[in-house]
Amino acid sequence: MKTTIKIEELAMFLFSIFLFSQLHFAWWWYLALILLPDASMIGYLVSNRVGAFGYNIVHHKGIALITYVTGIYVHNELLQLTGIILFGHSSMDRMLGYGLKYETGFTFTHLGEIGKKSIK
Repeated sequence: MKTTIKIEELAMFLFSIFLFSQLHFAWWWYLALILLPDASMIGYLVSNRVGAFGYNIVHHKGIALITYVTGIYVHNELLQLTGIILFGHSSMDRMLGYGLKYETGFTFTHLGEIGKKSIK
C-alpha cells in the first residue's frame, strides 16, 4: 500500500508542475518556492501544538486547492501560484513519507513516525 500512495503522490506532484506550466512565471520560481512551505516549522520553536497547527495548515491539500481555485475565480495568478506550490510541496512531502503532524511532536505524523528511533 505504501508504494501505491507514493505513486499517487508522485502523480499529484507532477500535476502541480503541469499546472505551474500553465502560468506566466519563469520556471525558476517553482524551484525557488517549492520548499518555502517548510518555513511553517518555525512554530515548533513556540511549542509542539503551535508547530503542528502551523505546519498542518500550510500542508493541507484542501487549503492548497481552495487557494488555487480562488486564484482562478478572481483571475489572480499569484494566488494560483500559491495554491500550486502548497499542493506540490504537500505531495512531495507525502511521497517522501512526511505527513500531517500530531501535537505530540514533530516526528509523529498521520503516515507514521518519522526519523531515527533513539536507542536507550
